[in-house]
Amino acid sequence: MTSAQIRQKYLKFFADRGHAVIPSAPLVPENDPTTLFISAGMQPLISNILGEPHPLGKRLVNSQKAIRMQDIKEVGDNRHTTFFEMLGNWSFGSYFKKEQLSWIFEFLTQKLSLNPNRLFISVFEGNQSVPKDMESIKIWQDLFSEIGIKAEEKERIFTYPASKNWWSRAGEPEKMPAGEPGGPDSEVFYDFGKYLLTHEKSIYKNEQCHPNCDCGRFMEIANSVFMQYKKQTDGSLHELEQKSVDFGGGLERLSAAVNNDPDVFTTDLFADIISEIEQFTNKKYSDEGNKPAIRIIADHLKAATFLIKDGVTPSNKLQGYILRRLIRRAAVKMHQLNGGLTPIPAFNQICDTVVRLYGDAGVYFNQAIDREKIWPVIEEELTRFSKSLDRGLKEFNKYSFDQLNELNAFNLFQSYGFPYEITEELFKQKGGKLEKEIFNQIFEEHRQLSQTTAAKVFKGGLADHSEAVTKLHTSTHLLHAALRKFVGTHVRQKGSNITAERLRFDFTHNSKLTEKEKSDMESWINQQIAKDLPVSCNSVSLIKAKEEGVLAFFGEKYGEKVNVYTIGNEKTGIVSKEVCGGPHVARTGVLELFKLGKEETVSAGVRRVYAFLKPK
Repeated sequence: MTSAQIRQKYLKFFADRGHAVIPSAPLVPENDPTTLFISAGMQPLISNILGEPHPLGKRLVNSQKAIRMQDIKEVGDNRHTTFFEMLGNWSFGSYFKKEQLSWIFEFLTQKLSLNPNRLFISVFEGNQSVPKDMESIKIWQDLFSEIGIKAEEKERIFTYPASKNWWSRAGEPEKMPAGEPGGPDSEVFYDFGKYLLTHEKSIYKNEQCHPNCDCGRFMEIANSVFMQYKKQTDGSLHELEQKSVDFGGGLERLSAAVNNDPDVFTTDLFADIISEIEQFTNKKYSDEGNKPAIRIIADHLKAATFLIKDGVTPSNKLQGYILRRLIRRAAVKMHQLNGGLTPIPAFNQICDTVVRLYGDAGVYFNQAIDREKIWPVIEEELTRFSKSLDRGLKEFNKYSFDQLNELNAFNLFQSYGFPYEITEELFKQKGGKLEKEIFNQIFEEHRQLSQTTAAKVFKGGLADHSEAVTKLHTSTHLLHAALRKFVGTHVRQKGSNITAERLRFDFTHNSKLTEKEKSDMESWINQQIAKDLPVSCNSVSLIKAKEEGVLAFFGEKYGEKVNVYTIGNEKTGIVSKEVCGGPHVARTGVLELFKLGKEETVSAGVRRVYAFLKPK
């Protein structure tokens, strides 16, 4: 069974059960400053989990492209990747544990034909705030019992603390900020067999083998998260009125389980890419000594290809820095494999294979268009780095053991463009150890000496979904409308960042706002607040929204239907109408006094203004 068939089977399975198929969101999230990339399918749907209606209903399914940099140090083993596809399904108050676990068990054992004897389960063991998930345990025991398998605790079903079986964007309950949803999860592991044990590497090496012992025998292939709770300002967890399901199953890992091969890099999602690397390096993947480097090159260039497709370019900041790290780490590994400078044609051909692999499956890429978009970015970055790669490695090879320190690590970064993580890995090869805190201190001291002012970095999105942020988010609609009314209809939103204290709004305009414009805008916005206008949401087709001239950034992230938020109505007069997905107040009357703050330049043709809500 191919990975494309697994993807299609999954989407059809849940579509047949009333789920609307939604497109994958772009890798760079909007309205979420908590992370650089989409690392889980639920991120674009967080407002729906908190109760915001989704235009396509209460049941959704998709295959979401994702990047998770937390695992970058583990890339090189048989199962960790930075880029992956996450098969996901969601219920926003439609169904919960019984239906979800039953369906996933059916999909794994009947649609993918996985041997149920090889499936093992983990659930949340409970803590002082949340009880042990006995409901999930009972459901799993019944499901296994129906096919003649006894599922006892500590034999087939295992309980773990929040560090293993709790999910939120921030992690365990104590790490969740106020307003963050989360809940216990139940994971399914596939057992590849006892012969895979490398137990001496496990933190549980003194215990009996079990699904989470990290010995290599078990692989997590499915995770059903039950979004039951929301963190309060006092640190407690309160149950959500609408309980939701958030499922994630890595396509790469499911393919490995179907193949009964624990190495995800032998699946058809990587086989052709690795073949290209073998051709250019004249090194065989079957040689155990080559596997880590070849896996890193394959994974990093796949991730780079997807990032470039979604508009990321190499830089020294945020997403661009991550892309630069991926390309340059792959270049170092290629250099070490073939003993010379990395040829640009090799990377272009490998990236082209990624485009073809997914393009042939009809997902994510248009081969004719995207190839021409990706190649120039790869070529420019490699041309830039190749000039210093060989010299940087020669400099590193001169270092004695005593010279493997943070100052020389910074020298490799500053003089040769080696990201810290690459240098850290090189130092480990010589037995050296770096302290990231000391490196950062040296970097900061250098930055302060060499720069008198730091460029301000835009981070788009909402800090959380608290009452204060919700009010300010609604205020951005009034601000956008005021700018178009008093400054000109050429004004378009270019981004926003909202915390509980203030809103920051970027917009297209070539000159500084006049004092009269700011005064008129402030006065008009406060008039709309005083009118206590209704704020309503209506789900319409994307085509209709375009025809009606609704303000939006139309692009691939939208499905066939969108949520249109309107401030005012026919009786009071409509003052704002925009496509939006974030939280909003019900009426403008709950907003405090609107005050504009400082204004500044972001870039050519883009201005930035700050604003606040003050007590009346």
